[in-house]
Amino acid sequence: MLIVQKYGGTSVADPERIRNAARRVARTKRQGHDVVVVVSAMAGETNKLVDLVGKISEGKNLREYDVVVSTGEQVTIGLLALALESLGLCAVSFLGFQVPIITDKSYSKARITRIKTHALKKALVKGIIPVVAGFQGIEDEGDVTTLGRGGSDTTAVALAAALKADRCEIYSDVEGIYTTDPSICPEARLLDKISYEEMLEMASLGAKVLQVRSVELAMRWRVPLVALSSFSDAPGTLITEEEKDSMKRLKGTADLESASVSGVTYDKSESKITVVRVPDKPGIAAKLFTALSDAAINVDMIVQNVSTEGFTDLTFTVARTDLKRALEHVRRVAKEIGAEDVRSDENIAKVSIVGAGMRSHAGVASLMFRTLAKEGINIMMISTSEIKISCVIETKYTELAVRVLHEVFGLGKKKK
Repeated sequence: MLIVQKYGGTSVADPERIRNAARRVARTKRQGHDVVVVVSAMAGETNKLVDLVGKISEGKNLREYDVVVSTGEQVTIGLLALALESLGLCAVSFLGFQVPIITDKSYSKARITRIKTHALKKALVKGIIPVVAGFQGIEDEGDVTTLGRGGSDTTAVALAAALKADRCEIYSDVEGIYTTDPSICPEARLLDKISYEEMLEMASLGAKVLQVRSVELAMRWRVPLVALSSFSDAPGTLITEEEKDSMKRLKGTADLESASVSGVTYDKSESKITVVRVPDKPGIAAKLFTALSDAAINVDMIVQNVSTEGFTDLTFTVARTDLKRALEHVRRVAKEIGAEDVRSDENIAKVSIVGAGMRSHAGVASLMFRTLAKEGINIMMISTSEIKISCVIETKYTELAVRVLHEVFGLGKKKK
């Protein structure tokens, strides 16, 4: 069996944790499996490198930004290879260009275009454990690129897909995927299994165990993922295809809440922009959102009010880190189209419920809205799909909303 193991920053935060990761890799190897290891930089190291860039420049030269922030992983791959060698195993470190992991030219948020696996396969045949730097790659002309924050998860899944690995194990400081954040809700329950679709929604809506792009890749290439802790022997959470008979099973369940919803997530990293009194004409929204797209600013939720006297209000959310840039573009376009005003609000949070079972159950949305209303929590925006419902609320109500929704949908630990 070929297994790709990825160890996050907290799992390689210091020499003892690196030795601990090495012991886990060694155990897997001695069980008869081939192993490819992917590692992040030590915890906090990438932040230090980003801060250094900020102290020298405004960060507009993203090519040089990538040259700097990609260096953290070089340290950890060398140290982990040495730790494995001290355990009597043969390991060789690989930087992104040595694999090579080839990306497009989108510095700081590059996407992998292809991976040449010959060097890794050659090492595996010789019984060598390849230790690969996560987060980094190389574009066609030879420049170093990075995959964006959390990109080591993407590296691991991409390697697993390219190598046709039997599974990809993601090690962090938590034991798997919980029904919600245990620090907010102590009754949160560890899930033994979750579908790709549910995990993708949870990751995109604020759950931080897995990076969104890594889940997208896993779902596309059907790579079985396991989220595990590097500090315990808990079995973790398997992320895989939804069971074919799950809908039949759910339809026969009397308990609406426990059958439908798998988890509650929250995200405090967004901000809200409202363009007031926008002319309600064809092409206006396209002009506004094209300007944001051209600036590489992602828009999440969008709400447009009912038109009155030929005008409407348009509200949408963007990442808080993009707010300043987004406002510059929005104000420019608002002036061009004759909108009355542009307003922004950073005091928001997005709270969501996720579950594949929601497809086959009516009443989930109304229960969510009633529960929030009962607690006096006003809903500013709503977004839905087949397997999730998201509400934008004031930040101060985030923890309360998570706890009451977790309780009303029966997601807590089963009482003995």
